[in-house]
Amino acid sequence: MTVLKTGDKAPDIELLDQNGKPFSLKKLGKKKVLVYFYPKADTPGCTQQSCGLRDVKDSIGRTAIVGISPDKPEKQKKFDDKYELGFTLLADTENKVAKAYKVWKKKSMYGREYMGIERSAFLIDADGKVLHAWYKISPKQTPEFLLQALGKA
Repeated sequence: MTVLKTGDKAPDIELLDQNGKPFSLKKLGKKKVLVYFYPKADTPGCTQQSCGLRDVKDSIGRTAIVGISPDKPEKQKKFDDKYELGFTLLADTENKVAKAYKVWKKKSMYGREYMGIERSAFLIDADGKVLHAWYKISPKQTPEFLLQALGKA
């Protein structure tokens, strides 16, 4: 399975946000966007990652932040409200976008294999091209790498 690389066209995203409203990357217009994938809302690693991005969002200018997980919009809304994230969270309940971004992978835990999200992040430019693709990123690295990529670190 080939992964997305710098210069690739980013797959479009059309999903419901945490408020149950349709969202498309195209609606953001001409701005950079960080799209990050996380396995499950309100779990320790996903909370650390999302809160880290919340804490740097005032330092990234017009760059938008969009989080995606397989959770339903209602769960995304609770997650957003609980931690006052303040950016778009999308419900990829059928994993279509995760597959398009090549982050839906075979995983294993305690000897059991299953399919799930590989925590990853993508910085996409105003023309819809991938500037950076970070597969297997740690929760702590996500805001750090974003700031570095934008020259804000």
